[in-house]
Amino acid sequence: MQGRFHDGLSARPATVEVEWGDDGLRFAADDGEPHFWPRDGLNVTREGDQARLSHPLEPDARLVLAEADWIALGGSVAVEKRGRARETRLVIGLAAAGLSVTAFVFWGVPVFAGPLARATPIQMEKDMGRSFDAQMGAMFRRCEGEAGQGVLDELGTRLAVQSDTPFDVRVRAVEAPFVNAFALPGGSILVTDDLIREAETPDELAAVVAHEVAHIEKRHVMQAVWRSLGVGLLLDAVVGGGTGAGQQAVLLAGQATDLRYGRDAELEADQRGQALLVAAGLSSQGMAPFFERMHGEGEDERLATAAEFVSTHPDSGRRAQRARDAAKPGASALSPSEWAAVRASCGAGSKDPVTRLKDRLRRRGDDASVHQGDQMRQDRQTGRRP
Repeated sequence: MQGRFHDGLSARPATVEVEWGDDGLRFAADDGEPHFWPRDGLNVTREGDQARLSHPLEPDARLVLAEADWIALGGSVAVEKRGRARETRLVIGLAAAGLSVTAFVFWGVPVFAGPLARATPIQMEKDMGRSFDAQMGAMFRRCEGEAGQGVLDELGTRLAVQSDTPFDVRVRAVEAPFVNAFALPGGSILVTDDLIREAETPDELAAVVAHEVAHIEKRHVMQAVWRSLGVGLLLDAVVGGGTGAGQQAVLLAGQATDLRYGRDAELEADQRGQALLVAAGLSSQGMAPFFERMHGEGEDERLATAAEFVSTHPDSGRRAQRARDAAKPGASALSPSEWAAVRASCGAGSKDPVTRLKDRLRRRGDDASVHQGDQMRQDRQTGRRP
């Protein structure tokens, strides 16, 4: 019967007459050149309704027959066995790829994040930090009050002098509706106005800044960047940036990685931050009460344990106890006038959330939103539904 022969050298296939014998396959091309492929080593695969044959004797060549013709020649058993073998190899290959992905996310990314962070050139991190800083500036408005900003920046510099970091640490207060402080690549530290408001003493604020300086010194920020970069590249490689179950699995795997290593970094920053305060001659007793208030009075310890498992930060109650055990007395971080200047930044002296929101909107020039907020408050007081 006839088949199509691709010699692997030219694009044009040749029509050949095929004979199947006990010892193997014989066929001749248009030019009359005979070919013989023994049974041993013959490879057969299905593609649609065709059987594609190859042999190590001519590794680049392919012989294509209609599947029905191949079965008529008595080759059905070979096709079925080859097909099952191919499916088995495919399943094994997919399983191995899945295990490789899991190992990379849970083990490879975290393990190499530290060495990569330490090997990152200083100038590269500074350049990256400027880009991050610009993005954060677009998201969070810088607090007004140059005096308070200057005090914060001076506090960061005073602590950075005691650290082993090549970066110029810069601290600034920003408007954000949450209690937080975070370090960026290259030495910038952002402190939210809500955190300044929650801090009851200068020593509590200094403890937070010292904690962030420790993150910068230990290159924890770049470790987080490399971890995020690794998971992002993995998403593109495995699921092509899609939104299906594969992407969700990889995202969850990456989050679990951050949980495990994030808590270690936070504990290290707590300890190092207290050491920086002591080295600067400042009290390190402000860290414990701040964490205790974040922990909350009367919080169920079992709930706290569960919360610690699903948070990148260790449980605040446990952090407070560790900080209290390691605390040492020292000078106040800020004078009363300096503390007042910081508190005045972003209207941090106000405790009323509605007043704070209106102040923020006014500073942004959004008078219409301020008026709308006043109207909604009046409607609630009079019982009218908006």
